[in-house]
Amino acid sequence: MTATTAAAELKPDGVSDAIREELARASRSLESATPEEIIRWAVGRFGDKLTMATAFGPEGCLIIHWLAAIAPQTYVFNLDTGYQFPETLALRDRIAKRYGIEVVLARPETDVDEYERQHGGPLYRTDPDRCCADRKLAVVKRVLVNYTAWMSGIRRDQSPDRAAAPLVGWDHKFGVVKISPLANFTKASVWDAIIRDNVPYNPLHDKGYVSIGCVPCTRAVTAGEDERAGRWSGSVKTECGLHSR
Repeated sequence: MTATTAAAELKPDGVSDAIREELARASRSLESATPEEIIRWAVGRFGDKLTMATAFGPEGCLIIHWLAAIAPQTYVFNLDTGYQFPETLALRDRIAKRYGIEVVLARPETDVDEYERQHGGPLYRTDPDRCCADRKLAVVKRVLVNYTAWMSGIRRDQSPDRAAAPLVGWDHKFGVVKISPLANFTKASVWDAIIRDNVPYNPLHDKGYVSIGCVPCTRAVTAGEDERAGRWSGSVKTECGLHSR
């Protein structure tokens, strides 16, 4: 099946049993593949209907490192909520200089000042789920209308929500195929590859920030804490919603 044919079949909200089985077979067959091989498969399968979202975490930077050699024309975007760390935005510039890949800053319809004015102040304090829905999920949905498949940097060992993530699967939330080339990698293997290949990464990681999101919803973690303990600290929230069902 060609990428063009797949695009026509995969864009509806539903997904056929045949496509579901094709994705399951692909995921099983790629379990022993390297991330580079998974990326090559994705590029070959979906062509210019493949995109990638990155928050410039170590996993995303590593995938960009491989994409630069495999398919540098791939559309890569970042969810610029308006609350990002300056170090994160500076990393975008470093990546562009190193790899020639200009990560697109996909933004919500309203800037932070207008958004907070509409809601009587910072919504991340009173309703963080709504804030993520408006400033992240809505933007992803807008971008993915133009694509058949997207890549993410999630790992199975990051959290219970991600423990069963397939390498290739159907993303019911966004109605596209989701490819996670690093799903079966560990935190240690990601950093081994970053150090080995001298991949640019966010300097906040050297200051105890393990998982980095928006400034007001991210803190450094202490020894022994879960790697996502610094996200929405003090609340039951652990995910922005992009990678949860």
